[in-house]
Amino acid sequence: MEFEKKRRLMVENQIIRRSVSDERVISAMLKVPRHLFVEEAMWESAYGDFPLPIGDGQTISQPYMVAVMTEKLEMDKASWVLEIGTGSGYQTAILAEVCERVFTIERIGILEKKARIRLEELGYTNIAFKIGDGTLGWSESAPFNGILITAGSPKVPELLFSQLKEGGRMVIPIGNSFSQILTVVRKKDGKKIEEPCFGCTFVPLIGREGWEEG
Repeated sequence: MEFEKKRRLMVENQIIRRSVSDERVISAMLKVPRHLFVEEAMWESAYGDFPLPIGDGQTISQPYMVAVMTEKLEMDKASWVLEIGTGSGYQTAILAEVCERVFTIERIGILEKKARIRLEELGYTNIAFKIGDGTLGWSESAPFNGILITAGSPKVPELLFSQLKEGGRMVIPIGNSFSQILTVVRKKDGKKIEEPCFGCTFVPLIGREGWEEG
């Protein structure tokens, strides 16, 4: 009950008040137990208005960022979505609540294993997992209605864009390795239509079409 109250307050104060209005996104944020995606020592902080460390230099994003990125994808219950950067699995769970299928790629094996176990324990059956370079995408399951990238990239990765359906949407932080602009990229007549939204800070996207490791 304590965490349900914290979750409700998180949604009311951090998400709805900041103009996130998609009812399916709000419902998902109310349902998914965010504290289970961080170490127990951080449970009391899990519903705060900030990101938290999850190990290996990675983070679980601020709740508002998770909600607004999901909303900007504009997916429905029939959508197939590719997520780049499984991380803790929390964003994955939110996507799984609002989409038909989620395909998620994580380059760090231990994070992928923890997230997969956690999501399976929570009963999700519409998520496929892969370990590898997320910038290369998941060609055998493409094209996707939406692609969500939870790391900062210097540009739109071309391979990922090629795996987006015509009319599909990509949400991606674009900038340098320290700060980015959250950007919605639409595919229209095979071309990129980019809509910058607001400043943000994500860990760097590591891969062939992102930042080089090290």
